[in-house]
Amino acid sequence: MLARVLAFFIIALSLSGCSEPLYTNIDNTKLQSLIKNGVPLYDIRRPDEWKKTGVIEGSRLLTFIDKKGDIPPSFLPTLSSKIGKNDPVILICRSGNRSSILANYLMEKLAYTTVYNVEDGITPWIREKKPLQKP
Repeated sequence: MLARVLAFFIIALSLSGCSEPLYTNIDNTKLQSLIKNGVPLYDIRRPDEWKKTGVIEGSRLLTFIDKKGDIPPSFLPTLSSKIGKNDPVILICRSGNRSSILANYLMEKLAYTTVYNVEDGITPWIREKKPLQKP
């Protein structure tokens, strides 16, 4: 399973380096604006990461890659059941890597139309001492 996830990462990263991504990278200012406008924010980190740092208020918590490096089998069905392909969604992780890979996959392979990636993840939010809550 780990080999499959690593292959997925390599392919996704190589695709993202070829051209501008189809998804939109955003910073904290745009993130706050989109949240205020009701766009759902999915924090795709692991539970241990949520507990360590806290989460942004209103975040929906859904782990993309577990501690073993696997994608939980329920991840895509759960995400797809909550977000329509034409509904906007914001993705955030620790540093923006996992969320950019997922954003790319949703846009290129699953035909989602409006995906936002918090480009540098939650790290700048924490560094700027913006509010967090316990998961």
